[in-house]
This record gives sequence, structure tokens and C-alpha cells, in this order.
Amino acid sequence: MNNSKEKITLIDVRSQGEFMMGHVEGSLNIPLHEIPARVAEIKSMNGTVYLCCASGNRSGQAEMYLRQHGLTEVHNAGSWLDAEEFLHSN
Repeated sequence: MNNSKEKITLIDVRSQGEFMMGHVEGSLNIPLHEIPARVAEIKSMNGTVYLCCASGNRSGQAEMYLRQHGLTEVHNAGSWLDAEEFLHSN
């Protein structure tokens, strides 16, 4: 799923406070409530977008919203700890 040539953006949809307590290095913090206002920004990102949060629930909501607004290369990576493990294994 992830090869070395693929551009990946990881967006953490937790609150800024949660993000500051720990996050995947290099991830962007766009809290779930900001997703609707930042769809154009997210659409402009090249490559695949992975979303994470604390458990996978909020990132799942963000994925559904972004897909409804035309993004196809967007995936729920689950919790930020799972996303970190996934990204470091590839």
C-alpha cells in the first residue's frame, strides 16, 4: 500500500491539546471541527491522505466527510499510535 515513491500526508484530527500531548512526527493537526473549512487545502495536497485520531472514530468521520466532498485518496489510519506504527513499518 505504501511504497517509497508515494507521497503521504498524515492528518491528525484530534484537538490541538491532544495533539500537543503526543503525535506522529511530521503529521499535520487539523482538528475534526476544522475539516469543513479546510477541504480545499486538503484537496490541494498531492498523494494519499491518511487520517488519524485517538481511536479511529473521528478520523472515520473526517474520511467520510472528505469522500463526500470529492476526495478519493483518503483513508482512515485509526489511532495515531497505529498510524505511527504503520508509517514506520513502510
